[in-house]
Amino acid sequence: MTKIVILTGAGISAESGLATFRDSGGLWSGHDLNEVATPQGFAADPALVHAFYNTRRRNAAEAIPNAAHAALARLQAALPDDVLIVTQNVDDLHERAGARTVWHMHGQLTHARCAACDHVWDAPMQMAADDPCPSCAAPATRPDIVWFGEFPRHMEEIWDALRQADLFVAIGTSGSVYPAAAFVQEAARAGADTLELNLEPSQTARDFAETRLGPASAVVPAWVAEILGD
Repeated sequence: MTKIVILTGAGISAESGLATFRDSGGLWSGHDLNEVATPQGFAADPALVHAFYNTRRRNAAEAIPNAAHAALARLQAALPDDVLIVTQNVDDLHERAGARTVWHMHGQLTHARCAACDHVWDAPMQMAADDPCPSCAAPATRPDIVWFGEFPRHMEEIWDALRQADLFVAIGTSGSVYPAAAFVQEAARAGADTLELNLEPSQTARDFAETRLGPASAVVPAWVAEILGD
């Protein structure tokens, strides 16, 4: 059976109403990323960072998975041992659509992490820096998010999966953030076929064997139907 590794980015959640970094007028546009998405920003003003992520958490909870999320969940249900979803997104729309195996490179809004002992737990809707850790009781709560300057999660497992893949598909990614931007080259070197599904060509579009353009809610279900022979 074909081993498929799928990378998803902000573009797949945009149609569910979650803004990308580059959207004008969205949640990110009113903030300096150095203040709200770096360890240094958190150290300087943890209350500001928590307020920002409390808003993101609420927005994500109110969002509804779209047809692209549902299609990937259907693909994974049909081929449970052969489809891995790796996401750069911190929302839980893949899981709420029914996906079972999702590796979150950049953490999850639904989780909290202790900066003192590294314990992780389910995040309440509102968090504050002096919330006690359920494990060690330290007042060192932070969002379980990988900020700029921190190392993404699951990287060794992801590289291994890419080397074993028969097909690598990137959906809704800009191709501008490493290490994810290098996934297509790694998969291709290992002999995998490569496909980009995007609203517009990414910065790494030339590295893919094929690119299909259009809204994720249209191109992803169409591709899944093709794979499943619908």
